[in-house]
Amino acid sequence: MKPSDFDNKTDNPQPTSFKANFLSALAALFGIQSQQNRERDFKAASPWRFVVAGIIAIVLFLGLLLLAVQWALS
Repeated sequence: MKPSDFDNKTDNPQPTSFKANFLSALAALFGIQSQQNRERDFKAASPWRFVVAGIIAIVLFLGLLLLAVQWALS
């Protein structure tokens, strides 16, 4: 395989909104992401939007988990 085989920028993917990136990160976090969305995400020109969306999703999930535990113990 040549290095150009791994160049996804030649596919010219359509840019996705941050909302779509965030929902994709949430779906991936819970393991329910569709194959079509996963392929769209891997063809994205820049992974940083997905990294940021994933970090925000994890922080929100942990915050909700801590709130639920505090509420259950009170």
